[in-house]
Amino acid sequence: MMNKIIIFLLSSFFIVQLQAQAPEIEWQKSYGGSKADWGKAIQQTTDGGYIVAGYGNSDDGDVTGHIRSLDFWIVKLNDVGNIEWQKSLGGSSMDILRAIQQTFDGGYIIAGSSYSNDEDVSGNHGHFDYWIVKLNNSGNIEWQKSLGGSDADEAYDIKQTTDGGYIVAGASFSSDGDLNENFGSSDYWIVKLNNLGNIEWQKSLGGSDSDAARSIQQTVDGGFVVAGYSYSNDGDVSGNHGGIDFWVVKIDELGSIEWQRALGGTDSDSPRSIQQTVDGGFVVAGYSYSNDGDVSENKGGGDYWIVKLDELGNTQWQKAYGGSKDDWGNAIQQTLDGGYIVVGESQSNDGDITDNRGDFDYWIVKLNNSGNKEWQKSLGGSGPEHADAIHQTLDGGYIMVGISGSNDGDVSGNHGNYDYWVVKLGPDKLVVSEVDAVTFAIYPNPVKDILTIENLFPKTELVITNLNGEIIYKTTAKNTIETINVSHFSAGVYFINGQKWIKK
Repeated sequence: MMNKIIIFLLSSFFIVQLQAQAPEIEWQKSYGGSKADWGKAIQQTTDGGYIVAGYGNSDDGDVTGHIRSLDFWIVKLNDVGNIEWQKSLGGSSMDILRAIQQTFDGGYIIAGSSYSNDEDVSGNHGHFDYWIVKLNNSGNIEWQKSLGGSDADEAYDIKQTTDGGYIVAGASFSSDGDLNENFGSSDYWIVKLNNLGNIEWQKSLGGSDSDAARSIQQTVDGGFVVAGYSYSNDGDVSGNHGGIDFWVVKIDELGSIEWQRALGGTDSDSPRSIQQTVDGGFVVAGYSYSNDGDVSENKGGGDYWIVKLDELGNTQWQKAYGGSKDDWGNAIQQTLDGGYIVVGESQSNDGDITDNRGDFDYWIVKLNNSGNKEWQKSLGGSGPEHADAIHQTLDGGYIMVGISGSNDGDVSGNHGNYDYWVVKLGPDKLVVSEVDAVTFAIYPNPVKDILTIENLFPKTELVITNLNGEIIYKTTAKNTIETINVSHFSAGVYFINGQKWIKK
């Protein structure tokens, strides 16, 4: 008997809100020890809990198994933020984790930089290397790889690819070892790995000055989009406006450049996060100190700067949000309603920002699909808070992580110094004014080969995303019943127009 799941598709006449209101904190937790621990990445897991990762030098409190210096620290939480397990990974030198993702097999892939060549780390080429570690679902190491050359190589992002392998992005000063070229200073270094962590191909991209990739995602055409900053205006880089610019590069499935865009003004402009959007374009977020060139309406100091690009990298809109002090955007995700959620840190208490608690706060901004602000929220205490990651959760709320030095205001349970600070917000508070909805059904679920969708309007856009909100596949329905061959998808959890389904 087919397992049918009824879901709601909102027509173009459905009005979802009259006035948006910021959601409330459902729960918050501080994790760490008496020394400094920096939370960098978070994701909801298939069991409804969360995986949190970063690095630190504590060896007490919530942290056990610390080796020496800075270690990768990975924490598995249940759905209300209680620790299920935690792991410290690294060697006797500095190991700095920046990215984690749950993999199709239920384990985890993590990436960062390591100066070590002992304990958990082997194969270091000299100085910092990319350090890539595959964990099983209990946090035990399945394999690890050190990638790089004799100079500094620092990984900032990793994603699993549709073939079961991985794509890694960061910055490299090397031109030997695993690398065969460097254009000067640091370059974007993009590495494609197979499912066992062996290099399939690698590319250095950049110019004669400093270039560093911060975010990468596989695109629906099988290629990749990369965002980072660039000081260069030669080599692979053209159009620099002065100082550092956002540098967005679209590459094909083998790493060859299809197009590139330098975005910014005459001051410093640095991105932190990019995502392909449901229309096939891209949204990129970071911060800008400029108020000329591509940037307008800077409020003073650094502002969040969000840029929406079409599929060819042309700017559709850009927005600067902030106040008179420094406000730095660090992460963006498209939300189920087609808008965007952005998080970072803010020191302001004017302009677009209200209710700063003191020093830097987490600052969360919800935008509609045109980039206009729907709501904003400051979270923190009297000490500094810096948010690095945010994701929309299955219940429509939001989960975020960064660091907190407070133990007052919104923050409790601090162990001393900086802790990982995880905050779960509820769903947006929406006032529904009109309903003009139809239903469609998807089955079977779980599915092995063919997914069937019934009761569609012709020309309905169907979008399949993974747990990170990244677009895996999209199509436009021609009939009221459509089928999609998903046999080539890796096993795991996916969504179609926001509805969860499982590939077995």
